[in-house]
Amino acid sequence: MGREFELSKEVELEASPEVVWEAIATGPGIDSWFMGPHTVEPGIGGKMSIDLGGFHEESTITAWDPPKRFAYKTEPGPDGTFHAMEYLVEGREGGSTVLRFVHNGFLSDEWGSEYESQTSHGWDMYLHTLGQYVKYFPGKPGTYVFLQTPETTDAWDKLLAGLGLEEPYAQGDPVHLTLDGLPPIDGVIDFAVPGFRELLGIRGTEGLYRFHGGGASIGLGHHAFGEPHAEAWQAWATRTF
Repeated sequence: MGREFELSKEVELEASPEVVWEAIATGPGIDSWFMGPHTVEPGIGGKMSIDLGGFHEESTITAWDPPKRFAYKTEPGPDGTFHAMEYLVEGREGGSTVLRFVHNGFLSDEWGSEYESQTSHGWDMYLHTLGQYVKYFPGKPGTYVFLQTPETTDAWDKLLAGLGLEEPYAQGDPVHLTLDGLPPIDGVIDFAVPGFRELLGIRGTEGLYRFHGGGASIGLGHHAFGEPHAEAWQAWATRTF
């Protein structure tokens, strides 16, 4: 029979509504904190798409009111599954912005019961990444670097060992990463969920580095605001895993 679902989030961002709009409603902006690459055709009825490796998805824009409201809906799949996203942007005194986000839609029976929980955690990280982007790299287009590590046992333990991190770690901890083939990364752990190992975010001076697991391999989804070093990250992942 399938089921409907809805996830709602609210975050306060240290940026003006105009800066937030550029980040959520343009291709280069979305690529700087979410997945990519995206293309966006402005206006109601416009198309937006994502091409990530072998994955391609198209959506239709259903609301376009800069810089207040932006919404879109994916094309339904053969099983009836679709996803709809809505962003409501409200400026506050002092130049900050409150962003209300809703992700709803329909899932077929083939989608497991864990989808909502995992997706909710994922949106927590992505919306946090949005906040980091508009605060530390506003208006600076980022290059999205994505790769999946080889499958292995104890993938998350190998990730931490490869990064040179030890548990317990917490949001706000400083880090100094010296990874073979990559420039040193001095920064801070900007995203970590106590009791939930499979998500980790590190903010450096030239990028937002994201790691997500949950299985036999780790996904790397970085946003580089300097040289992306995509081949070097791939070589590091191959050696590490």
